[in-house]
Amino acid sequence: MAAATPSVSRRLLARLRDVMAGGGSAEERLEKVVHLIAADMVAEVCSCYVMRAGEVLELFATEGLKKDAVHKTRLRVGEGLVGDVAAHARPLALADAQSHPHFAYRPETGEEIFHSLMGVPIIRGGRVVGVLVVQNRTQRHYSDEEIETLETVAMVLAELVASGELVSRDELVPVDGNALLPLRLEGLRLNGGVGIGVAVLHQPRITIRRLVAEDPEIELERLKQALTSIKTALDELFSRPEMRDGEHRDVLETYRMFTEDKGWLSRIGEAIRTGLTADAAVQKVHEDTRARMSQVTDPYLRERLHDFEDLANRLLQHLAGEGGPASQGELPADTILIARTMGPMELFDYDPKRLRALVLEEGSPTMHVAIVARALDIPVVGRCKEVLDKVEVLDPVIVDGDNAQVFLRPPDDIRDIFSDAIRQRQQRAAHYARLRDLPANTRDGESVRLMMNAGLLLDMQHLHDSGADGIGLYRTELPFMARSSLPDVEAQTQLYRKILDQAAGKPVVFRSLDVGGDKILPYWNPYDEDNPALGWRSIRITLDRPAVMRHQLRALLRAASGRELRIMFPMIAEVAELVQARRVLDLEIEHERQSGNQLPVVIKVGTMLEVPALAFQLDALLPLVDFVSIGSNDLAQFLFAVDRGNPRISERYDPLAPAMLSFIKSVADKCTAAGVPLSVCGEMAGRPLEAMSLIACGVHILSVSSPSIGPVKTMIRSLEVGPLRAYLATLLRLPDRSLRDKLKAFAIDHGVIL
Repeated sequence: MAAATPSVSRRLLARLRDVMAGGGSAEERLEKVVHLIAADMVAEVCSCYVMRAGEVLELFATEGLKKDAVHKTRLRVGEGLVGDVAAHARPLALADAQSHPHFAYRPETGEEIFHSLMGVPIIRGGRVVGVLVVQNRTQRHYSDEEIETLETVAMVLAELVASGELVSRDELVPVDGNALLPLRLEGLRLNGGVGIGVAVLHQPRITIRRLVAEDPEIELERLKQALTSIKTALDELFSRPEMRDGEHRDVLETYRMFTEDKGWLSRIGEAIRTGLTADAAVQKVHEDTRARMSQVTDPYLRERLHDFEDLANRLLQHLAGEGGPASQGELPADTILIARTMGPMELFDYDPKRLRALVLEEGSPTMHVAIVARALDIPVVGRCKEVLDKVEVLDPVIVDGDNAQVFLRPPDDIRDIFSDAIRQRQQRAAHYARLRDLPANTRDGESVRLMMNAGLLLDMQHLHDSGADGIGLYRTELPFMARSSLPDVEAQTQLYRKILDQAAGKPVVFRSLDVGGDKILPYWNPYDEDNPALGWRSIRITLDRPAVMRHQLRALLRAASGRELRIMFPMIAEVAELVQARRVLDLEIEHERQSGNQLPVVIKVGTMLEVPALAFQLDALLPLVDFVSIGSNDLAQFLFAVDRGNPRISERYDPLAPAMLSFIKSVADKCTAAGVPLSVCGEMAGRPLEAMSLIACGVHILSVSSPSIGPVKTMIRSLEVGPLRAYLATLLRLPDRSLRDKLKAFAIDHGVIL
């Protein structure tokens, strides 16, 4: 057979359109479709398999196989060639199918006489809902054009397969949490806080009424106009005052680049030329991209799919003449927005004054919509499995972002508890506001410096509101992760200068680029490692790629011109690494001096202590640094040899174990003796009981998230540290796995407010 041409594909699509629009049951129309495809593609067999409950593919219609096999032949996903197509959501074309290792013979079909096979997935909503197959007796080599034609046909057929006429939708819906039963779902914390309201489902899908094009040139022009409309809407969004600065602007700048992605747009153009309307072409390419990227393991690449999904939905809205947002219509006053996933632009479609929380079936902390939601201070829970299957529009919902829980249709007692929690939170916030300008001193006169952790320019607004003494940890990697390419020296300089300007003289500790492990940059190919937390990450990357470090240090020096600059190097495992990093800094200082640029008036250099090995080199380290900061998250991971990302063991060891506290106390004693300030900047510092223990160990600088400053300061001002320090000395000799209960009892007995 000659290669399929666009005109052949358009002719087949036109015939299919007539069949689909005709009368008869869904199965009768499906029988006509497979007969038509077999004839048009010169194939002896055309079969359609439909997904049933339990991920089973059932033969629903065939032309060429034995009719008795219909509804009898079943294959699990991954079983046989048909199951392989479904499992990987990608086409398969074989000249000799029976020699393939995945070939599964079904005697009831009579397919043993057919040698070649081409199968494509039928995809709807990012899920494989069936498989379309053609077969020939001869060893036929199917061309790329023929595969493309069958994929296009499958896209049209998806509407019939997913309509609910062949397999009831109820069959595929999970049975728990249905009707009006209350249900608690677990997820992943993407932004803390509590929201109470009613469910609004984010369902931007547009129903495509016309699939087959009359004139491809008209469809290409429609696509061009829709893209222009989207770019105009972006320009209007950028003109808003709140969009002038911040990483959320960088996110949307990256989003703008997707509207110009040549590969994506060319695939849509090719689909239009095969005979699809612009609407159907956008949907086809998007479904294909979505299914293929679902197989990708790299977290950053998977998250970029959300931006493409957002863009595809917007294109469909504009093509359908619904140029407005997906959220048109009046929102409830207390809206809990629920979605499978979202792109960054879509969140701006909703009135943030009415949004109480966001719940996603997918997601990660690095996804763009999570960055935007944090900027808007909206609680977010991600990876909440099957929430869309279990919630109805306007269902009462409670979102506990702090504990990553979602309560659907909660009973009155649960609702009352969270309503009280919100009121108490508001009361505590008022109390913390009154403490803002008071010192963080213990009852017996010890002074503690409370610093704030930050990672986005938007975090800086909390610096003065919270009463923090400065920024103890500015994570410079977050702006790198929000972009699609490495920011140049000028872009970094502008950002760091804004941070220092907004700090208004308060100290800011910039941690140099800390990526790798679970923090992937889109423009660096991730290195495949068995143990990424122990691998090529953080200072190891930037020492191996000194140009990246030099550009960042150059930007920091220029941003801090005439001011104090504090730089902290992460993941230092041996003093030699710090020496090497300081040499790079010295090179940049000399470069700026030779260029005639004004240098910072003071440059202070510190190191993170996360790798236990560095603690055994403190005598050599401390003369070389101006400060040390313990990163408690990684330190606990390395000290206990526990993967904090593994839910089976992440909670197995307590940071209030004698080993952890003894380690920190020994470091604090050394730093105190050497006159080098020591801080703790991990999660441990932000919890009042743990912070109380750190102070008892001799740590007098704590760097915490802005919401933790009030609770920790309240604890400090109620603490008499002398008796606690004496008590802790007796506890550190115990064989207990955790000292938490004993320390909590001490706090209660001595009136320490936790």
